[in-house]
Amino acid sequence: MAKMSASRVAGIVREHEDQILLDWMNRQKESIATRRDLMNEPELQRQSREFLNAFVAGANGSIDNIHAPAWRPALELLNRISDSRAMQGFSPSETATFVLSMKQPLFTQLRKSVSDVDTLAEEIWTATLILDSLGLYTMEVFQKSREGVIMRQQQELLELSTPVVTLWQGILALPLIGTLDSARTQVVMESLLQRIVETGSLIAILDITGVPTVDTLVAQHLLKTIAAARLMGADCIISGIRPQIAQTIVHLGVDLNTVTTKATLADAFAIALRRTGRSVTAARGEVRDAKAQGSAAGAEA
Repeated sequence: MAKMSASRVAGIVREHEDQILLDWMNRQKESIATRRDLMNEPELQRQSREFLNAFVAGANGSIDNIHAPAWRPALELLNRISDSRAMQGFSPSETATFVLSMKQPLFTQLRKSVSDVDTLAEEIWTATLILDSLGLYTMEVFQKSREGVIMRQQQELLELSTPVVTLWQGILALPLIGTLDSARTQVVMESLLQRIVETGSLIAILDITGVPTVDTLVAQHLLKTIAAARLMGADCIISGIRPQIAQTIVHLGVDLNTVTTKATLADAFAIALRRTGRSVTAARGEVRDAKAQGSAAGAEA
């Protein structure tokens, strides 16, 4: 009986396809009135007509299970639509409306085509089951697509937030900003090791000025990164040790005795230069200017 009902729904959709499409398009355009920047009418009409054709094929084959082979074209179409709308920035409700807004146009045609009250109730219930199941499927696909987009964006942000800078030949700096968790530590480690290999650097400065807090977990992540760099032949210096962070490290009992630490990046850079046999000195003109400024200040005093 269920299959007969499904086949009748399919026949009514096929018979009144143009009218259902017109009414359905009007309802969809009303629902996305504020998102015309994300969807144009020709594209919406194309998707709607494709879905009507796939709906008829599926309803002719099965009503009990939308994952039956007959529904495969419809599900594949909904996959593409949900993926594209997730990328475009549609909301979940706007995406589900694509399927659910078809109810009223379909029910209108059912009322016109079926005179028996009991049969009409059965047909409407059949159509409701189909569209609700397809609407839920669309929501599930949309959520998975959005989660994928968010994960990719998070990965891109992690990569962008861990730039490895060459301060001098053989000296790298990695300024860290924000919380240092396990996922980010992995990205930091990979970025740093890759740059060490590419540049042949012997010293890497990990600047934690932008890290808000340092707890035991953050300290362990830093030590893992330092150990990995040492295995690649590079020594590490930690800079940006503020008084609050120094007290926290002491209270936590974290052992950083094997690591050189400095308060500022400039101090760490100076040590790195000395370790590589280099130094920075003022030019002669700058020395004379400094002496002149000192003499003038003494005369005014």
